Amino acid sequence: MTSAASLPDPAEKPDPARAPAAAPASDDSLMTIRQMCAAFDVTARALRFYESRDLLAPLRRGQQRLYGRRDRARLTLIVRGKRFGFSLEQIRQLLDLYEPSNRNHAQTEAALAVARARLADMEAQRRDLGLAIAELNDLIAIAERQIAASAPEKSN
Repeated sequence: MTSAASLPDPAEKPDPARAPAAAPASDDSLMTIRQMCAAFDVTARALRFYESRDLLAPLRRGQQRLYGRRDRARLTLIVRGKRFGFSLEQIRQLLDLYEPSNRNHAQTEAALAVARARLADMEAQRRDLGLAIAELNDLIAIAERQIAASAPEKSN
């Protein structure tokens, strides 16, 4: 079982458009694959993929998959981790560190290290993107000046 608070969320207020919908009120209730898809805005294919990678382990009743509190908590972390750009292997490693008897200390420390490394990568990408945007703006300005300078004059 995994705590949803284990991966730090950099925003104080989550974006409701990107955050998964709230799980049912009862922590012990089970959700079908269709309910999970609607609640977390994922596809059934994604859920089956996460199951095939042992990230989720729904109960099975015949062909029906039923997801409990543990799977909902894990899927919350998977969706958040993917949004932050973590690999599935990084997410798996963090999920595997869940240890409630130790207040998830190891999981939280590992999540912090992964989050800091990912943030550094994202900030470097943002710097690179800022430089590329500035350079492209300069090229556009040069091209516009060249076109304006070489355009035939209009007569009235």
